[in-house]
Amino acid sequence: MTRIIEEIRAGLEAAADEKTQASSTRFFKEEIKLYGVKTAQVTKISKTHFARVKDLRKDEIFALCEELLESGYLEEAGIAANWSYWISKRYEPGDFAVFERWVERYIDNWAKCDTLCNHTVGAFIERYPDHVERLKKWTRSENRWVKRAAAVSLIVPAKKGEFLTDIFEITDSLLLDGDDMVQKGYGWLLKEASRQHQVEVFDYVLRNKAVMPRTSLRYAIEKMPQEMRKKAMER
Repeated sequence: MTRIIEEIRAGLEAAADEKTQASSTRFFKEEIKLYGVKTAQVTKISKTHFARVKDLRKDEIFALCEELLESGYLEEAGIAANWSYWISKRYEPGDFAVFERWVERYIDNWAKCDTLCNHTVGAFIERYPDHVERLKKWTRSENRWVKRAAAVSLIVPAKKGEFLTDIFEITDSLLLDGDDMVQKGYGWLLKEASRQHQVEVFDYVLRNKAVMPRTSLRYAIEKMPQEMRKKAMER
């Protein structure tokens, strides 16, 4: 299995270019570790090598994912997120502990957080909805990325109109958080929930707009009609 990782890294190094590396760093406030490979190429490399590992045991695939995550490279984290999501039909309840460890240990920027949580963790929660209670515990973490993960893990279900009550509970817990990455995370979650529950989200925003930071408020109402957006922004 070590050889697969070596070949992945060789492929990423070959596909890297300075222009992509320079442009990518502009999207982050913190320092990031990356090769400088375009997303489409990372996906291509993911698929190429996944064909070689897809028939391995799930724990072996997870071990490869963790080795990729341990490197700290953005692109390797993307491959780990892809692989772990592509075997979502094989998830079992105990796998949540694996994903929780990954979020706590290896997530150190918004891109890693969103890529892993939107799909891998989100797919797990859809499969085992009772584990949404574990996401609510994440809101009490001192780690900014774990708190953001609590929100963004429900992005895809929110688009489908699912977990509305839980979304409001998670948002309640994060509402006064001063971290802009957390604010944007739950604001984004409310925005996606508004696709299917516009009135409910709008009412939630009106009830909380006095304390909701403008950053999250703008995200939450982005998909609403102009009149709703205007009313929500009035102080």
